[in-house]
Amino acid sequence: MRFEQYERHTAWDRPGGLANRSGAGDLDVIIYSARKWARLALAGNPTVLLVLFAPDQEVVFRDEVGAELAANAHPFVSRLAAARYLGYLMAQKAATTGQAGAHTNRPELVAVHGCDTKYAMHALRLGLQSVLQGTELLTTGRITLPVPEPRRAYLRSIRRGERPIAEVLDAVSAAEARLAQLRDSPAIAEQPDRRWVDDWLHRSYLNFMARNH
Repeated sequence: MRFEQYERHTAWDRPGGLANRSGAGDLDVIIYSARKWARLALAGNPTVLLVLFAPDQEVVFRDEVGAELAANAHPFVSRLAAARYLGYLMAQKAATTGQAGAHTNRPELVAVHGCDTKYAMHALRLGLQSVLQGTELLTTGRITLPVPEPRRAYLRSIRRGERPIAEVLDAVSAAEARLAQLRDSPAIAEQPDRRWVDDWLHRSYLNFMARNH
């Protein structure tokens, strides 16, 4: 059977199983095959693309195959990412009003504010962070990690509930409009370089099999 994905979530080991959400101290591991990871990256998956820009000091292990990949992020970057980032943002905005994806157990906040404001700020912060990263990607072809200042301080202030929800919504809308403009920008290739990626996959699999047989 061809391997595609392995997941390990320690939160699922507790009573409640798959319904449990990960929290502080929990371990979440997702391992993709190179084929599946490349397929997701070529499609502009925001989470998967972040791996290409991880700072060296945050990388636990990287061999020559991974080093070549990290040095060649540009074949994966294309305007296809815009739709993925915008889709993620729309999902987070929908969650703030309980339309979809909201996991809230604070009915007292919903009764007063019309939504779970704590969850809403969390969802909006994630959405804003994602769309700002998408904007950087479609402008420069790269994503700066960790999130640079003053953006990081602003996002943390949202997480701490120090910003009015109306202000955060305005910031999200402005970032969304900017990303929508970049969706058709000639600064980034319309399509990823699938030929380079196919060649990298082919060489990597052949070299791995040669070393392990």
